[in-house]
Amino acid sequence: MIGALPPVADLLAALDADGHAIIPGLLDADACAATAALFDDPATPFRSRIDMARHGFGRGHYGYFARPLPPLVQGLRGGLYPALAAQCAAAGQTRPTPLLLRYGPGDFNRLHQDLYGPLVFPLQLVVLLDRPGRDFGGGELMLVEGRPRQQSQGRVVPLRQGDAALFPVRERPVPSARGWARASMRHGVATLHHGQRRTLGIIFHDAA
Repeated sequence: MIGALPPVADLLAALDADGHAIIPGLLDADACAATAALFDDPATPFRSRIDMARHGFGRGHYGYFARPLPPLVQGLRGGLYPALAAQCAAAGQTRPTPLLLRYGPGDFNRLHQDLYGPLVFPLQLVVLLDRPGRDFGGGELMLVEGRPRQQSQGRVVPLRQGDAALFPVRERPVPSARGWARASMRHGVATLHHGQRRTLGIIFHDAA
């Protein structure tokens, strides 16, 4: 089951203040379990599976969904921003980018940006599918912001099972002495100490 979204004004205020917004209880426990189980289901349509260590991305595994997207994934992606898919197709970006990620003990994800072509939607969503402190330890979602002529600032985003984090893909506007500046944004996952951590990533632009 998909929960209700907070008021848009609250999400925008959080994004402006902190560089991210939390949507509590976007998925209930049953939806989290059903989504996480897709990773090992041979019937799940994945267009590719990635071993992160092989590519130097960190340690862990993820899979990009193929079309047709699972109904819950399609519902989230289409319901949150229904117009973007058509724009991507017109620009030649046609490969779907929603993905499932799985981390085990010692796994991590290096700081990165999810850029797949010239057309980039400015925000993306990550939903935590397991219970921190019970199903796994460590593995915190990290955001690092870089501002012009300043040292980078890191933030840990606290999430419970079913919570979603909304954050910038590449950059965000921040106030500066001259008005506004662009702050670069990267995200990653800290080393998992024990257990299993699975997340659903909803990237709204398709890949070239």
